[in-house]
Amino acid sequence: MKDPLNASILGTTLERWLVRGLWVFNGLLHIVLAVALVLASAMVVVEFFNEAVVAYQQDKLAQGFLHALGVLFIVWTLSSLISAEIEYVRTGRFHLRVFLEVAMITLLRQLIVRPVQTVAGDVKLGDWSSFWEYTLVLAALLAVAVAHRLVGDVVPSSDKPEDLPPPAKEQNG
Repeated sequence: MKDPLNASILGTTLERWLVRGLWVFNGLLHIVLAVALVLASAMVVVEFFNEAVVAYQQDKLAQGFLHALGVLFIVWTLSSLISAEIEYVRTGRFHLRVFLEVAMITLLRQLIVRPVQTVAGDVKLGDWSSFWEYTLVLAALLAVAVAHRLVGDVVPSSDKPEDLPPPAKEQNG
């Protein structure tokens, strides 16, 4: 007959080793993720300057500016993800607000870049000319913005001002 106490101890030890191993693996994944975000950001910044130089050389400054603006939206997205990664590494928490920010940035980029691509001839007029498609993107942006606002106002219970200790009183000399 098996001793339930030994099975319990073995299960607990095994669980501890499994959790520790997963914790280490997760840390390695976050290192890879952080390096990838930094490299991607650097490549996108280089692309931004490349877009600016090409626009200047082709004497298409307005169009080039808007293309470069689209690239900056990607930098903004990467910056949000890097900030979220820093917050996760520091506190172990990942906020839903980050996903909403990335969604808003993506929708804003689509609203700005797509018409520029149509004017530049990169996209056929029939691909994006639909008023309803543009309206749906605007509605999605509005919905995500409202969700972002609602989620952004939520403060975790441990961070609420009434849960924090009172500030130290200053002593005058």
